[in-house]
Amino acid sequence: MKFFADTADVDDIRELQEANLLDGVTTNPTLIGKSGRDFKEVVKEICGITSGPVSAEVVASAHEDMMKEAEILRKIADNVCIKVPLTIDGLKTCKKLRDDGTMVNVTLCFSANQALLAAKARASFISPFVGRLDDISLSGMELIADIRLIYDNYDFDTEILVASVRGPMHVLDAAKIGADVMTAPPSVIKQLSKHPLTDKGLESFAADWAKTGQSII
Repeated sequence: MKFFADTADVDDIRELQEANLLDGVTTNPTLIGKSGRDFKEVVKEICGITSGPVSAEVVASAHEDMMKEAEILRKIADNVCIKVPLTIDGLKTCKKLRDDGTMVNVTLCFSANQALLAAKARASFISPFVGRLDDISLSGMELIADIRLIYDNYDFDTEILVASVRGPMHVLDAAKIGADVMTAPPSVIKQLSKHPLTDKGLESFAADWAKTGQSII
């Protein structure tokens, strides 16, 4: 499963890249707004850090306006992936951009039927929001399983990009189901390395090493 970082923090992105834990980046207007920086400038810098897809979201709601924004965004770098909403206008934009060879991430997916439409529009990625479904007492992971089954039934090329990931269990469950990609805040990706027995073992090794009075350096 590919790991995308859901952030606009370039320092976090660099750190994950250095550890080979980064296959791409997803951004949205909210994340860019928190950075306090120019949108296009941030996207360009991120594209220079990773060679993987970097999702940059349009903010328009009409197809014609989405296409105008997408034309500007995809000129930033070759690895920009245009993110569009799961609306009819968004799907029209997806189809048009895919015909031109541009990567497209269809976002704000909350049902398997929506995911089916995105695949029909030849989306590069579909982004189901598992955390937001869990928030309203629905199972986000059941949605991922349904999409996986449908896509496998018809051999769709669209990759399932699990979004709105809230913690390590979301990552584990998505991997077990067979999602292609998950996107999460850097803090969640780092949590995957944590285990109390690992911490306990390190403390024990450090204590035993200190008793030897030796130094490797």
